Amino acid sequence: MEYIEAKTILSGYAESNNWFGLNYNMNLYKGCCHGCIYCDSRSECYRIEEFDRVRAKKDALIILEGELAAKRKNGTIGVGAMSDTYNPFEKELEITRGALKLIDKYRYGVGLSTKSTLITRDIDVFKSISRHSPVLAMFTVTAADDALCKVIEPRASLTSDRFSALKEISSAGIFSGLLMMPILPFIEDNVENIISIVDMTYENGGKFIYPGFGVTLRQNQRAWYYYALDKNFPGLKQKYIEEYGNRYECSIKNYEQISKAFRERCDKYGIIYRMKDIIEYSRSGYNKEQISFF
Repeated sequence: MEYIEAKTILSGYAESNNWFGLNYNMNLYKGCCHGCIYCDSRSECYRIEEFDRVRAKKDALIILEGELAAKRKNGTIGVGAMSDTYNPFEKELEITRGALKLIDKYRYGVGLSTKSTLITRDIDVFKSISRHSPVLAMFTVTAADDALCKVIEPRASLTSDRFSALKEISSAGIFSGLLMMPILPFIEDNVENIISIVDMTYENGGKFIYPGFGVTLRQNQRAWYYYALDKNFPGLKQKYIEEYGNRYECSIKNYEQISKAFRERCDKYGIIYRMKDIIEYSRSGYNKEQISFF
């Protein structure tokens, strides 16, 4: 493990963030070793060299505690946006667990996204945070089938294992669900895949699914994605080039069919999928004195 210098851990405060109502963002590590073929964090604009190599931020917990203590407004802190905070090193280093304990100590909420089952280790801290502030535990799932998952996200926990972790988290009373994104055009954009993901979410106690029917491609991220397509799906790169050219947003072609099937299945189970509903549900039960961003 290499430690890199960091001046700050928390981002600036956002009063009205439409992304799960998060007020701050936090990255304790730089880089990610899941190897997902679609990862937007590889984009040149983020300036992360050697993205597949995980590095920890030096004195992260000391810096974080100082920032949490000094902030005038508390709120919900997003974790895992740029790199999965539950990387293999975290099992020993426990930097994420230490950060969650500080979030609890200073009475902030947390919205954490991951593809790792290691999140279940910290159920006790999530439960403690939820006594005073919102907690959203989010698993990214794009492929229902483990074999396809292993191709798309080669070094992340298998889809079936993520759903087992979801069951454990949801059974502990933690508000949890899925980020079902990106749904890759010509690979994952079929009704069977989408319906299976919704079914497994319901079966394992997930309360919400937020979908993204397509993928974004830019800069060197596009080159990495096309390299992966050539390796794993021969001939598919040309189909992308013909269909999308150099567009940033590559939406699935059968959006209406997929979206309709998704909504109907979610409605059947009572799974929420609109962002405003997810935010409202996550905040229910917390009063204005406890959470300043209401």
